[in-house]
Amino acid sequence: MQTAITKCVGALAIVSTLLLAAQAQAQANQSAKDTSAHDHHSHGDDKAHEHSHGSDDAIYKGHFEDSQIEARALSDWQGDWQSVYPYLEDGTLDPVMAQKAEHGDKSAEEYRAYYTTGYRTQVDRIVISGDRVTFHEDGGFVEGRYASDGYEILTYEAGNRGVRYVFKKTEGDDEAPGFIQFSDHRIAPAQADHYHLYWGNDRAALLKEVTNWPTYYPSSLSGDEIASEMTAH
Repeated sequence: MQTAITKCVGALAIVSTLLLAAQAQAQANQSAKDTSAHDHHSHGDDKAHEHSHGSDDAIYKGHFEDSQIEARALSDWQGDWQSVYPYLEDGTLDPVMAQKAEHGDKSAEEYRAYYTTGYRTQVDRIVISGDRVTFHEDGGFVEGRYASDGYEILTYEAGNRGVRYVFKKTEGDDEAPGFIQFSDHRIAPAQADHYHLYWGNDRAALLKEVTNWPTYYPSSLSGDEIASEMTAH
């Protein structure tokens, strides 16, 4: 009788231990999932973003070796680009926020607020041709010519990393920024399909900006097409 009771107690202890271990693992998995969902740019998060890049997925998520990084030319960002900020404001990107809420740790409204801070800009269009970059705002524009000023590797709080490709103004309008820095989740030459741009006259200060990252997609795309691209990946 005593032996049977001892065996029963032992079995219950084992079951209890297994249940606790499974619960701990589930919590760890959820934590990892939440962290991953938040790390689209780890722009502080460069953070939970919109795309999967197949074999480049690890690089896209900010996990790479320094030896993998290559210099890039301004031609990687050639084209006519539009800000996505107006589409966030007018509700076109609401389905994107809803999808993030389904898989992330925030409500759709909380994601909207987060991306409002990130996407906010008055520069609604950027045209890059050769070494010329034209910034369009409120019906007017300023233009500068830019040359490569190298790149910087940033390490974010989440532990992942990003690369900012830096270009310095060589001539142009006084109002055109002295520096522009591109982040598009790539670390080697490739044509960008979208990008985040930081600009200003203080190179070092720009590298510390991780909460506002104006984002640009090709001007040929409609707002609905941009939303579809974001939700499809």
